[in-house]
Amino acid sequence: MPVTIPAASAPALKLAAAQLRSDGYAILPGVFTPAETAAVLGTIATADTTSPRFRRSQDVFAIQNLLQELPVLQEQLLTSGLRDVLAALFPTQTPHLVKAIYFDKPAGSNWLVAWHQDVMVAVIDRMELPGYGPWSSKGGETTVLPPREILESIVTVRLHLDDCDASNGALRVVPSSHRHGVIPNDQHPTFTPQALTCAVPAGGVMLMQPLTLHASNRSTSAQPRRVIHLEFSAAELPDGLQWRERLALPLT
Repeated sequence: MPVTIPAASAPALKLAAAQLRSDGYAILPGVFTPAETAAVLGTIATADTTSPRFRRSQDVFAIQNLLQELPVLQEQLLTSGLRDVLAALFPTQTPHLVKAIYFDKPAGSNWLVAWHQDVMVAVIDRMELPGYGPWSSKGGETTVLPPREILESIVTVRLHLDDCDASNGALRVVPSSHRHGVIPNDQHPTFTPQALTCAVPAGGVMLMQPLTLHASNRSTSAQPRRVIHLEFSAAELPDGLQWRERLALPLT
């Protein structure tokens, strides 16, 4: 069973940060209030879906570069609860946002995500640097596999806007898999028997290291699964290479 840390109090935040380091994930309920969650959903509902950064099909609705598309979300997401979480995760550093995306997995969605790690980072321009590569360019976005220390500097914060469990596509994770670096695809079956399903209530957040092996199954219920996926890091890229979505945050 995955460990859910009750309430986002100072001791709970400290425990969550420790679990993230050891297990590669942690679950914190109650970080956002129902009113804060409703405000975020209200803003998303007003979005202009004709933008090329919006992706819609029968099985998924996604908004890439979320805070560039909907800047008002920056203030709505930087609640006191999220600020407390970031302070616990980066106690001696000032993090910046490096990625933001919204996922809506509609009721009955047949969309699944196979086992993988989040190993590519989006940058503005390609620059040949030692330790960076391979490179990819898709849909106008340039991504690169960076050195392991860059991946280890990133923390993913997934805000759940709906109650999420196995029936509507909750993430499955392999605890402590982040300690193994980039795992070749043909070795995934060695790790996945230890997988856990991470149920998260609406308003809760799931913390994850990008190198944590994770997946999600098809939805089998009438309940949607709407999630805002945020990635934060205190690291800077070298020699002029720049995070594509880098956004300094007014955390103080």
